[in-house]
Amino acid sequence: MPNYWLLKTEPTVYSFADLVREGRTVWDGVSNNVALKHMREMRSGDEVLIYHTGDERQAVGLAQVVSDPYPDPKQSDPRLIVVDVVPLRALPHPVSLNAIKADPFFADFALVRQGRLSVVPLTAAQWERLLAMAEGRG
Repeated sequence: MPNYWLLKTEPTVYSFADLVREGRTVWDGVSNNVALKHMREMRSGDEVLIYHTGDERQAVGLAQVVSDPYPDPKQSDPRLIVVDVVPLRALPHPVSLNAIKADPFFADFALVRQGRLSVVPLTAAQWERLLAMAEGRG
């Protein structure tokens, strides 16, 4: 069973469209201790929602982790880690933060409770609910 994650990115810096164009990326730049803890739990095969921050504030695409965590080769600090990510597909309908916050189902979701966290775990039920919302079923 894969784990499920939400990865935040500022689209003016690196967007889901950039990931699609490149076909694969090293997900780096995470320095928050809680976010790094979550990244250490990632495994190849885990599924990811890519979430645009800034003015957009919405989940926009699906991706997959294709490596286990490893030390960031651009950094000298071994606690800073990265994973490799590939795009799967854009969401048919992006899911806004407002829509997530309006749904009582997500009251305990880390995206709602810890808004500044850049790597957020999801339960299988949260994952399914977000995908249903993206497909217009929720």
